[in-house]
Amino acid sequence: MNILVLNAGSSSLKYQLIEMPSQKVKCVGLIEKIGLDDAIFTHQKNSEKYTKILPITDHKLGLQKIAATLLDTSIGVISTVDDITAVGHRVVHGGNKFSKTTLVTQEVKDNIRELFDLAPLHNPVNLTGIEIAETIFTSAKQIAVFDTAFHQTMPQKAYQYAIKNVFLHKHHIRAYGFHGTSHKYVSEKAIDLVNKKSSKIITIHLGNGCSMAAIKDGKTIDTSMGFGPMNGLIMGTRSGDIDPSVIFFLMKKLDKTAQEVNTLLQKESGMLGLTGYSDLREISKKASDNNQDCKNALQLAAYRIQKYIGAFAAALNGLDAIVFTAGIGENSDLMRKLVCQNLDFLGIDLDEEKNSLRSKEIREIQKDLGKVKIVVIPTNEEVEIAKQSYDLLK
Repeated sequence: MNILVLNAGSSSLKYQLIEMPSQKVKCVGLIEKIGLDDAIFTHQKNSEKYTKILPITDHKLGLQKIAATLLDTSIGVISTVDDITAVGHRVVHGGNKFSKTTLVTQEVKDNIRELFDLAPLHNPVNLTGIEIAETIFTSAKQIAVFDTAFHQTMPQKAYQYAIKNVFLHKHHIRAYGFHGTSHKYVSEKAIDLVNKKSSKIITIHLGNGCSMAAIKDGKTIDTSMGFGPMNGLIMGTRSGDIDPSVIFFLMKKLDKTAQEVNTLLQKESGMLGLTGYSDLREISKKASDNNQDCKNALQLAAYRIQKYIGAFAAALNGLDAIVFTAGIGENSDLMRKLVCQNLDFLGIDLDEEKNSLRSKEIREIQKDLGKVKIVVIPTNEEVEIAKQSYDLLK
């Protein structure tokens, strides 16, 4: 069957058409800068790549463009929209309502809408993508795959905050975790490599957004992100962990509004706040040119990851493997080197020559006698969404 995977962002729309159960990717595409006259539409089928600049005013027009392209006689891959059995949608926040992949109904859509406050930048456009897809792919099943679902196995001691119980029970304020689709995909690959009856794995998702998860026997027992996707590791523009007192100081002493502080911590902090750049490639280059701010930022980011490795190794009571994934985790040998240094007491012993090799394949980069596997696993959230959609339909 053909499953169309959609990932709707605030101003973007990513898609892949995947044949299941073979997991053959028939085409991939992306629309960037939705809402502007110079939106960028990219579609790739096999080695053929098609790019066009055109006005795409909203997500509805974007999805119509995608459907028309899929049907195109020269670069398309289907003959009718009915060739698509299901549309799998990435939905960022499932709150306490969703702990697994779910067939979309009116009740599901209403529940996603109720969770807008938990993910105001993502859930509204995720729901928009579902509602538009329903009007275009009318015979396809619409399926919601939640970023938070994989982390719902966390025990209460890991997800509850030390505030009044009413905030948990009535308002559902707790740690949820994010990037769950990615953590699930790479952890399953790592479990196969570890090849033990019981496994203890730390997955490290490093992109513009960053998170880590402690995974025991295939289930999350803790994760670095919490109620929202801002805390934990230092990210491209997000601060990561910060003393709450800083927020009150900014509001009271510096006369910042709550919205101004939110913008500061979400969009003007992290690597951007530390260096003026959010792209790690630019920061690494500047650091090699002896830019002290960039050198310092790399050390800060790596140190934060190391602290979580130590904490999660304790939570797991041991460690079989650490996994690097996502854009930075897969491609930055410098960040992997900084993270793995001085962790030999945990059995983490990086082979620098293996680490420096470029590859799109799964690879181990620990020394031959290293006790803990250090693995680079390219993530594929779209394939994971297709797998979960397929399993649900089966």
